[in-house]
Amino acid sequence: MSELNLILLGPPGAGKGTQAERLTQDFPLAYIATGDMLRQAVAEGTELGLKAKQFMDAGDLVPDEVIIGVALERVEADDARDGFLLDGFPRTIAQAEALEQEMEQLGRGITAVLLIDVPDEEIVRRVSGRRVSRSGRVYHVDFDPPKHEGRCDIDGSPLTQRDDDRPEVVRARLAKYHDVTAPLVRYYEDRGLLRRFDGTRTPTEVHDHIRATVATLRLEDSL
Repeated sequence: MSELNLILLGPPGAGKGTQAERLTQDFPLAYIATGDMLRQAVAEGTELGLKAKQFMDAGDLVPDEVIIGVALERVEADDARDGFLLDGFPRTIAQAEALEQEMEQLGRGITAVLLIDVPDEEIVRRVSGRRVSRSGRVYHVDFDPPKHEGRCDIDGSPLTQRDDDRPEVVRARLAKYHDVTAPLVRYYEDRGLLRRFDGTRTPTEVHDHIRATVATLRLEDSL
């Protein structure tokens, strides 16, 4: 099988986690998410992991150069030799350039960047509509409402909205995405690597489209 090195891109709330889980079931790819990647480096006590831990323990953002170093170590790991799916990295042009340079030095390349495209207002509707019960059961006011408004079907506890799901918080996260990460769309489009998927469709429809696209890319690369 040809090597598949993929990047998953899209705004927060676009459904990247759902699609990543399905995609790694379809293809033997190492799933590399930024948070997991940093936690693994810290747990293993690598030099970069210890640096990252200092910032994480202080509640500070981990600097670009540390994140880049951890990510580059991760894509060189044995389980990523035949392909990987990056989620949450790169987030900036500087990170993308560092990844590109490292891949060139390794004689490898990015196969495609998979953009799940969802309008801001749809993201706000999806995320701000979530409600959670005391037991952790998650509902949605539009897509999966409880039988009795404001009450959990299982334990009858009142449903609440997480602070991170409030509309103003979601819009702030989207604003940061557009400012910092969205420029990657043009960056990868200019390199002919970007593939767009309509994230307003059902998760199954999005998955089917992504799976067919990746299968075609793998076939083309093997010819």
